[in-house]
Amino acid sequence: MTNLKTVVETKNISLALANKLLEAALAKGEELGIPFSIAIVDKPGNIKAFAAMDGAPVLSLEISQNKAFSAAAYNRPTHEWYDKIKNDPPLLHGIVHTERLVIFGGGFPIKINGELIGGIGVSGGHYAHDMQVCEAALEVIKNFE
Repeated sequence: MTNLKTVVETKNISLALANKLLEAALAKGEELGIPFSIAIVDKPGNIKAFAAMDGAPVLSLEISQNKAFSAAAYNRPTHEWYDKIKNDPPLLHGIVHTERLVIFGGGFPIKINGELIGGIGVSGGHYAHDMQVCEAALEVIKNFE
């Protein structure tokens, strides 16, 4: 018989880890000289940590949260979406109307040992810069694997 605890047990990002990721992301933002909004969500997509750097564009606050949510909800980086759907017109024109789904770079799932524990989303620069900030934050995870 299967142990019920192993069937329902899941991991989730802690506030302490979310704050460490946020600190690393803020440091990268300072290094790049671009004011970003940075959101870290837990596995179900609820905000765990958030910061908007001074001067971050107003729209970046919501976009960063939606990128983090998209990455956690679909367990895939947001930049992978466009290539997946660009040659599928019904999906391309339909899924983009899905509330909170972002299909360009700047959102990454947060995983430890391959298990999803949350998501990070960054907005404020070009999506390539947003991705750099995410990647810098995710370097923190390597200390846990």
